[in-house]
Amino acid sequence: MNTKIYPAASLHWQSKLLLLIVVPACSLWIFIQATAAWQSHDPVFLQTAGISIAFGLVVWVARAATGPAAATGAVLTACLYLRTPGWHTALFPLFTMLVLTLAATRVGRKRKEQLGTAEAKHGREASQVVANLGIAALATLPLTASQLFTPTARGGAASLAALIAALVEAAADTLSSELGQVFGGQPRLLTTFKPVPAGTDGGITLAGTAAGCIGAAIVTAVATFTFQMGLRTGVVIFCCGILGLFADSFFGAVFERHGWLNNDAVNFLSTLVAAIAAYWLVQM
Repeated sequence: MNTKIYPAASLHWQSKLLLLIVVPACSLWIFIQATAAWQSHDPVFLQTAGISIAFGLVVWVARAATGPAAATGAVLTACLYLRTPGWHTALFPLFTMLVLTLAATRVGRKRKEQLGTAEAKHGREASQVVANLGIAALATLPLTASQLFTPTARGGAASLAALIAALVEAAADTLSSELGQVFGGQPRLLTTFKPVPAGTDGGITLAGTAAGCIGAAIVTAVATFTFQMGLRTGVVIFCCGILGLFADSFFGAVFERHGWLNNDAVNFLSTLVAAIAAYWLVQM
């Protein structure tokens, strides 16, 4: 739940590495899927192109992200729609997450500027988009031979749960950090519970944690309704999102404070924790 916006220069290679891992993999998968859709005259290709381009333009015009970040978001959005086309699509929980997080970043901006933790006025960078949405996009890909050649209903449900859990964690983390520093009062370090200054890596507040849980519940509810998931699956996804939220604080307190990971890497790993936990639990 940390509030740094730009990673330290010495660790900027981690942000570049995330981009090099996520964007080419997603782009290749989109190309393969688009080629197959074009050859079979499947309209999903045009739907994906229209939705993802519109999404990128809206985000860019709203100054929620830089131009490269908006283009990156369009690529990741295309992956999510290709995995879940039509009306039962992961874009609904994605848009819910974006609305919540954009609103949270604008709350108490003057205080955040005083603390030096406010998001840049030009919006998020491409690496930040990948850090928050990369795992959700990667969850759409057939990453193993068993998934590719012997897909099962249970495996498909598990990968969908992983995708949603990553979005839930991203929403919870952003709301907890953005609202916690405005309304949360004195933060405490997760690992020791000692008071720390606002904006400290790994610092948490009760109000921030509550805000994160509420955001997680909203995104989970939208996903559950969209995909008509059972109560058990919804609870698992919510709990895994909260697990990722606390993993974020732990990674921030242990690794980021010591200069071993930057904020993008911490966010990416936290969504990975949520996704893996959800994938494993849904298959049980």
